[in-house]
Amino acid sequence: MTNITYRTADVDGFEIFYREAGDPTKPTLLLLHGFPTSGHMFRDLIPLLADRFHLVAPDLPGFGRSALPSRDAFTYSFDQLAKVIDRFTEVIGLERFAIYIFDYGAPTGLRIAMAHPERVTAIITQNGNAYVEGLSDGWNPIERYWREPTDANRQALRKMLTEHSIRWQYEHGVADVMAISPDGIALDLHYLERPEADEVQLDLMLDYASNVALYPAFQAYFREHQPKLLAIWGKNDPFFLPPGAEAYRRDLPNADIRFLDTGHFALETHAGEIAAAIAGFLDK
Repeated sequence: MTNITYRTADVDGFEIFYREAGDPTKPTLLLLHGFPTSGHMFRDLIPLLADRFHLVAPDLPGFGRSALPSRDAFTYSFDQLAKVIDRFTEVIGLERFAIYIFDYGAPTGLRIAMAHPERVTAIITQNGNAYVEGLSDGWNPIERYWREPTDANRQALRKMLTEHSIRWQYEHGVADVMAISPDGIALDLHYLERPEADEVQLDLMLDYASNVALYPAFQAYFREHQPKLLAIWGKNDPFFLPPGAEAYRRDLPNADIRFLDTGHFALETHAGEIAAAIAGFLDK
């Protein structure tokens, strides 16, 4: 049996909720989730790795059970998400760690890696993009909002916050949708129903342009520091395409790149395969 603990950390007045498992004296893996979920997305992965690693899965600011301060009190940008999570690692005493980056967790984790290359021992990217080749046409409505940040373009993105859209993100590209637990979808929707949570998500969609602008800096970090990297990708992802995974080899010739026959939320269907790949990769 894996003993998972559920904790909160005071990060300079900002409350971050996190899951933790495994022996803290063993190598640490920091698990960074994406939109619209939380550390709950790692519920199947953590027990599969906790005997070999120390695992920490925080809920990003404004997500899950972490604090959701008003937009007047906190700026919801990826720079701010990274700043809080970076400080979170210091508050709970993580000195060196590998990172698992997925979706929004990718630009968050890569900002931390650029700021502290000596602290990040390895990168596992599961549909965590850092190259323009990885962006699909699914980004077109969001890119339109970047180019023209009008209220009409903002309101058009609300459909991405509906139950139909969230369920589609989970199920698209999955061979058997009966393999997708409805609980994760229901929990995501619950958190999205909190006051102002929808506006927070729309703010982050607008700020995602800052991540694309940083792609050259992320790539320069890869070339300079040559972090060990495993890209394990749901190949049917409607948002982040396989060329985004393959592009890592341009800057990291020794990157380990693998594809799974599933969609965006690959852990929902392939947690066992991903856990085995991570264990073998980190054991090297």
